[in-house]
Amino acid sequence: MLSPTDDAATPNALPRILLFTGKGGVGKTTCAAATALRAARQGHKTLILSSDPAHSLADAVDEPLGPEPTEIVDNLFAQEVDLYYSMKKYWGNMRELMLTVFRWQGVEQVAAEELAALPGMNEGSVLLWLEQAVREDDFDLIIVDSAPTGETLTLLTLPQVTQWWLSKAFPFQKFAVKSLGFGVRKTTGIPLDKGYDELEKIFEKLEAIRDVLSDHATTSIRLVMNPEKMVIAEARRAYTYLQLYGYGVDSVVVNRVLPEDQIPENSLFSNYLASQRDYLRDIENSFAPLPILTVPHLGQEVFGLDRLATIAEGLYQDHDATAVLYDEPTYEVEETAAGYTIRIRLPFADEAEVRARQFGDELVVQVANQRRNYALPNFLSYYTVQSTTLAGGWLTVTFEENDRNAD
Repeated sequence: MLSPTDDAATPNALPRILLFTGKGGVGKTTCAAATALRAARQGHKTLILSSDPAHSLADAVDEPLGPEPTEIVDNLFAQEVDLYYSMKKYWGNMRELMLTVFRWQGVEQVAAEELAALPGMNEGSVLLWLEQAVREDDFDLIIVDSAPTGETLTLLTLPQVTQWWLSKAFPFQKFAVKSLGFGVRKTTGIPLDKGYDELEKIFEKLEAIRDVLSDHATTSIRLVMNPEKMVIAEARRAYTYLQLYGYGVDSVVVNRVLPEDQIPENSLFSNYLASQRDYLRDIENSFAPLPILTVPHLGQEVFGLDRLATIAEGLYQDHDATAVLYDEPTYEVEETAAGYTIRIRLPFADEAEVRARQFGDELVVQVANQRRNYALPNFLSYYTVQSTTLAGGWLTVTFEENDRNAD
């Protein structure tokens, strides 16, 4: 049985990871499950994880599922990650530890109760299950059927957030925490030092899985959308933010496309088909050169393995569903005559919403309400930001040598 807290070294050969995301209701679960089934039937041992609290994976495969991996057919396992199951099994000690720490720091009881709920518990439990599956190396392919776009961004940025949070919750040296914690355990019985070790290991796992998710050769994100205005707009924003954080998007999946050759002229759907043509052109213009994969509307509710197989055939046709369908650089450092430039891929970003500032050895880039801290190369500590420009989907930040270091 898989459990996200066993200790083992991460293997060198990593399984392939695909993450499906998009606006709620676009059919992420259907596309993810169809991909998993196709891969399993091609001989890849596959696990599909549902991270959406409003699970529909069991409905899609038409099989009962639980919080642990369940085998559906040969080579295909499915799991609906349950927050309360994971908390009961893995997070209880953490909550008691945090209550103790915050009380120790003089936080009132009610406030301590609120703070003791670790930020991103639901997303954290998903990442820990994923980290365990990667570390155990029992699957060739792991597919994440993610929550809607906003929750997916929370999931992917959680390791960075928790690293900051841990430093704020424990504003002292590790040795001091462990030494004091040993004394607390001896006098009160509260395993503060051991609890800190456990908490630290969990955050180390989150950092490790972040590296895996950021590796474009291992992990690809597939944006699922319908040919509809609001859905396309959200997909553009999601693509911008995913590029901001350096994640690899390898394709766009357009789900529920009405086949025009099967619908009579002057029918009830004529106006819809005209709009669909416009939106499909918009998607092509917006996301090229990403591969655009289309899924024909079946004209019926999609559930069960037979219908999922039909969806997979229409979706991938001659494509290898497990391959990296597209990869491009998202972060570049280039030398110039006056210094250096850093280029960051930010498609669809509005120049009025983009800010880039240098703080010590970090470059902080903010797009609307999303922020990313980039660790700068050490040599750029002798340089300062002179200008920022946004053109052609790339943010260019120009660095020149500090005056005090110039000859």
